[in-house]
Amino acid sequence: MGSGKTHWGRMLSEKLQLPFFDLDYVITQTEKKTISDIFTEKGEEYFRYKEKEVLEELVSDHEKFILSCGGGTPCFFNNILFMKKEGKVIWLNTSVDILKERLLKERMSRPMIRAVGDTELKSYIIRKLGERKMYYEQADVTVDEEKITLSSLVELLSNE
Repeated sequence: MGSGKTHWGRMLSEKLQLPFFDLDYVITQTEKKTISDIFTEKGEEYFRYKEKEVLEELVSDHEKFILSCGGGTPCFFNNILFMKKEGKVIWLNTSVDILKERLLKERMSRPMIRAVGDTELKSYIIRKLGERKMYYEQADVTVDEEKITLSSLVELLSNE
């Protein structure tokens, strides 16, 4: 959440001339509801099942593409193994302070942190990263988001 996945995914897709998909956006279009509404009305478990379903549909419908998935996507239903089997997984490793700065501005559009206060946000981020790190570390490529450039990202992918 807030690591720059969508930003870099769009840039990479343009550079490599591949289709780009933001998994959350595809889900909102499929469900005709915002992510916040899906969480509120149907719960996180429903959302995670839908996330897996849409991820698998995108892979079956497209030979090559760039995907920005939600930060929780790799952590459920063995999605990380599925993604690694079907393509290259990149972890944009972003510092806690930068994540906090970005998420403070976007809190109302993010159901997982909407109710988290300013002073608790950093602790929340640290806790979530701790819970998810074992999945993120399975990525094929890890890059420090603060230092990334488009050309370095393309080079990292071509070396894998």
